[in-house]
Amino acid sequence: MTRLKRANVGINAVEVRQLALVPALSAKRSVMATTLLTVKHLGISFGHRAVIQDLSFEIGSGDCLAIIGPNGAGKTVLLKSLMGMLSHSGEIRWSEGARLGYVPQKVAADWHLPLRARDLLVAKLRTLKLPEEELRSVCSQVGLSAEVLNGTMGSLSGGQFQKVLIAFALVGRPNVLLFDEPTASLDELTEDRVYELLHFLQKEQGITVVLVSHDLSVVYHYATQVLCLSKGMTCMGPPHEILTPDRLEELYAAPPKYYRHADVHDRHAEFDSPGREE
Repeated sequence: MTRLKRANVGINAVEVRQLALVPALSAKRSVMATTLLTVKHLGISFGHRAVIQDLSFEIGSGDCLAIIGPNGAGKTVLLKSLMGMLSHSGEIRWSEGARLGYVPQKVAADWHLPLRARDLLVAKLRTLKLPEEELRSVCSQVGLSAEVLNGTMGSLSGGQFQKVLIAFALVGRPNVLLFDEPTASLDELTEDRVYELLHFLQKEQGITVVLVSHDLSVVYHYATQVLCLSKGMTCMGPPHEILTPDRLEELYAAPPKYYRHADVHDRHAEFDSPGREE
């Protein structure tokens, strides 16, 4: 299906610390899905430019919400507002007990510094005053080997680096993970493995996933709900209702281009755990 790309959106060192301190907001999850997030009449502007206007939606516990739309529609802005990083009008209400983790599209840092993956994760553990035993649990979840942990950040492959960012987000045991185009700079094989890991976390551990993605074939297979953002148009629903040619043409103001994407369900047959290394 349509694959669109846009400029990378990074975070700076100040925002890294903000992410480490994202407040723990945890209610016990019932067998039936409960409303985890309620957004009502959300508005976000920069100066006189309105990026998001009168947006309302809900996310249930255990959902996978994919946010799609053309460049400049406000997808990253929405993610940051959900974490309390941007001022806004309207209401953003997380249920009591929601614990947020965030994986940015990229991190603005000098990876020539001799910073190991282990150092990055331990720094967040210490910031949150968590025992270092937590590190073993997180590494087991995402399949980080000792070799990757002890490697410098600049020496990691794209897939390994993305796993480290996911592990960083998992420190503190969040029950919500927000991803800003988690595979934007990866090759297709590595991209598939990252999405398999996200699917594993959602289905096997009950983590609610909110992700921005331009890979509509992956969105169709993995998302339970799709939120479309576009200038003058907003819609939300299950993938089979939202990802139709007519709606996509209206959303992107151009006919969608389709391409063959390997069947993710075939790959799931080979995916028993997240322990693969790229």
